[in-house]
Amino acid sequence: MPSKMISKLTVLAGAGLLALTSVAHADVLDNIKKAGKVRIAVAMGIPEYSFVDENLQPSGSDIETAKLIAKDLGVQLELVEITNAARVPSVQTGKADMVVSSLGITEERKKAIDYSVPYATLALVVAAPPSVEIKNYADLDGKRIGVTRATTNDQDITANAKGANIVRFEDDATLITSVVSGQVDILSSQSAVINGINKKMADHPLQVKFTQKETNLGIGIPKGEANLKTWLDQWVKTNFGNKVLRDIYRKYHNAELPDDLTSRS
Repeated sequence: MPSKMISKLTVLAGAGLLALTSVAHADVLDNIKKAGKVRIAVAMGIPEYSFVDENLQPSGSDIETAKLIAKDLGVQLELVEITNAARVPSVQTGKADMVVSSLGITEERKKAIDYSVPYATLALVVAAPPSVEIKNYADLDGKRIGVTRATTNDQDITANAKGANIVRFEDDATLITSVVSGQVDILSSQSAVINGINKKMADHPLQVKFTQKETNLGIGIPKGEANLKTWLDQWVKTNFGNKVLRDIYRKYHNAELPDDLTSRS
């Protein structure tokens, strides 16, 4: 092959690698501002956090949080509807710029994505009909228990209730439907989901049997996006300090956030 042709191909190959490198290291915060919109992933059908209201509009504490982020960025909001299991992949693959969807901060997830400082909390609980005797993980041996796939509940029950028959559902909305329709009567979920189920089953509500753990929630973003993380960390701290995030949480959950929340990891 002529030397001039080799040189030309080398230059083209180098340019291609440079282009790929630029894409790989694109600044998400800068891209958001240039696009004039922020794509925020959210799993719908989660009582109190993200649901469709009586006017068929997205509502909940996570929805209000997402709207406020877009407003303070000075861009339009594009809600990207996903399943619970797709929350982490949605930012890994670039489908969304961030995920605001009751996403618990865990060491395992930190290997795949980065988080903002905590902006809210949730309680993981096991619930069942009052007649069912359950006080701890050991009491779940031999029992069918519903969980939402790829959630902290799923991980916790898998690790601590090895004798249980775990039935996994793709999202919280499907888990709720399965309980209301009688497919399962024992479940591990967040307290907000139990509240939502009991509103649908007011004549025979579930009872919380025990609390598995309290979990801090963070805004999930792609790995290595330092500028976006810095902006979000400051945004959370500012809006927690001025009580905007506290007010949003109280409005939907009728509960208070802990004073030291943003200093947690």
